[in-house]
Amino acid sequence: MTDEGTAAAAATGTLGYEQARDELIEVVRRLEAGGTTLEESLALWERGEELAKVCRHWLEGARARLDAALARPQDGGDED
Repeated sequence: MTDEGTAAAAATGTLGYEQARDELIEVVRRLEAGGTTLEESLALWERGEELAKVCRHWLEGARARLDAALARPQDGGDED
């Protein structure tokens, strides 16, 4: 499911939102399907928590950028 590059990217915070979201969806699918050992399930859960943090980080960053853009004065040509 995850290769070393993807795991390293997640560890350094360079995993993109879509990549993290897609992997999180796969983790949830595997957990819901069952058929894994307790150890595998725990590892999947831990990976899911990491991926959720990455997604949350991206979403919080996007929210901050939107808030900053909305807080800027609009260019209406009123300055001169």
